[in-house]
Amino acid sequence: MKIGELSRATSTQVETIRYYEREGLLPVAPRSGGNYRIYGDEHARRLSFIRHCRGLDMALDEIRVLLRFKDSPSENCREVNSLLDEHIEHVAQRVRELNALGRQLKALRGLCLESRDSSDCGILKGLAQSAQVASPPDVNTVSHLAGVHTRPKRGERRS
Repeated sequence: MKIGELSRATSTQVETIRYYEREGLLPVAPRSGGNYRIYGDEHARRLSFIRHCRGLDMALDEIRVLLRFKDSPSENCREVNSLLDEHIEHVAQRVRELNALGRQLKALRGLCLESRDSSDCGILKGLAQSAQVASPPDVNTVSHLAGVHTRPKRGERRS
């Protein structure tokens, strides 16, 4: 199938498919005589696997590890278990952060319970006051960007 057909079959944008190819997550598809990429069922299955992992909020580096084990079915899956344990903890941390964020937003909302002029809005005043005393965002704040909770490569020790 051509890339458009793979796109429709997997509900994945063409640009995303090309990105996954550039990132090495999808194997490069062979080309036809007319220089079109030709994808097979294995590409569709792998792409569906990647998209499912992304739906679970996994970073590309985590998916690379999972794919490496998926491609080596005789290897011990201990590292896969560890990766998932770390991801579960990451999700739990994000839930705690989002709950704290929800409490902050509710407290802000409580500062302005009725409609009034913007100059008297408790929410705007609270945001302005917090902005003056807040320190710049901590670069170590947990977020889910690629490599946030990367794992050491085999043989490397965690620092």
